[in-house]
Amino acid sequence: MKNKLLGIILIGMILTSCAGVGSKGLVGTGVSVAFDPRTVGTQIDDSIMQKTISAKILAKDKKYFLSVKTKVLDGRIFITGKVDSPEEKLQITKIAWESKGVRSVRNDLKIKDKFNFKQSAKDVLITSQLRTALIINKNIKATNYQIDTYKKKIYIYGIAITSEEKDLVISEAKEILDVEDVIASIILVEDLRIQRE
Repeated sequence: MKNKLLGIILIGMILTSCAGVGSKGLVGTGVSVAFDPRTVGTQIDDSIMQKTISAKILAKDKKYFLSVKTKVLDGRIFITGKVDSPEEKLQITKIAWESKGVRSVRNDLKIKDKFNFKQSAKDVLITSQLRTALIINKNIKATNYQIDTYKKKIYIYGIAITSEEKDLVISEAKEILDVEDVIASIILVEDLRIQRE
């Protein structure tokens, strides 16, 4: 049983890492530049904002290096990860809102529980299954999405070309076995401030 579980975790990690460099794009914004409908200027602005926010959070406490992730799309900030207390969650939200050029902040930080290896393995497996489903579906630009799973809840961030694509991504996530909730922060191309010509 242990070998089977370790095999599943290993496969999950390998599949999760398949997104690799391609999902980071040219300037580390999390979507492939080839499919990214934002202008290069907007991509660079988002990348700078993301790096600035990450630096401010790390300056607050170095323990956030592995436990807190930020993502910026078109001036919208998405925060995921785990913190020790509600006060820390509020402080990180405040740091994000104080950033220059921010349009909105979505804070999906969770308060830490004791580490549960079995739960963590299930989360990795769910993320891997969804990543694979998005890659296989020809109507979805899989490189435009970032996926995080925490306690069987899938958090999806990205840019959809059409509302149909957005619905397809959410539908694929809901079909994954054991998923309890899907929290989608998907921006439509038409909602971007400035689009690539």
